[in-house]
Amino acid sequence: MVKFTDVFKTYENGTKALKGVSFEIQDGEFVFLVGPSGSGKTTIIKLITGEIAPMDGSVYVNGYDMGNIRFSKLPYLRRTLGVVFQDFRLIENKSVYENVAFAMRVVGASGKEIKRRVPYVLELVGLDRRTKRRPQELSGGEQQRVAIARALVNNPELIIADEPTGNLDPARSLEIMMLLSKINELGTTVLVVTHEKELVNNFEKRVISIDGGRIISDRTGGGYYS
Repeated sequence: MVKFTDVFKTYENGTKALKGVSFEIQDGEFVFLVGPSGSGKTTIIKLITGEIAPMDGSVYVNGYDMGNIRFSKLPYLRRTLGVVFQDFRLIENKSVYENVAFAMRVVGASGKEIKRRVPYVLELVGLDRRTKRRPQELSGGEQQRVAIARALVNNPELIIADEPTGNLDPARSLEIMMLLSKINELGTTVLVVTHEKELVNNFEKRVISIDGGRIISDRTGGGYYS
């Protein structure tokens, strides 16, 4: 679960990124976080992942108090999260299989567990026939599917997708959102940060809208983000 309570964040340069933000994301939810550039979306992501701490208010993520979390506990928090980026961030000299397996090796998974889990996740994202390909041999949509598989492979409680369709055409964007929706239906909480209005309006999901560091709406249902 993610819980923000009256959160303020001002950066050293004086930028007031968040001005009393409060919301909760329950386990199993699918939530869009939307807003223009500079609205506070990235700051919220950084607070969830522990990259920065709140100045005032409280942030709880999967049982961790992000205002008082010890540095030594951050790796354990981050194992409960899977993050998908706009620019894929794949390792160019590794195959699809190796890119996903690497995420498991980093957290100390056994070879047996890797051999069991990686094929399952690659089949889930529709890449079971692309396991030996390198990133440069894949389309943009396929590369993003590898990134999603990598985020999912350690069975996180929450997947954060930060502008996951920013480099994709509309058809591929819809495919990626359908995949994230499928992952959510299997039990993983999903937070999608995006500015793509038409894409959001294709799904009757909860949408948290932020502007100027404040939550301006928090509603469930399609067709109203305009």
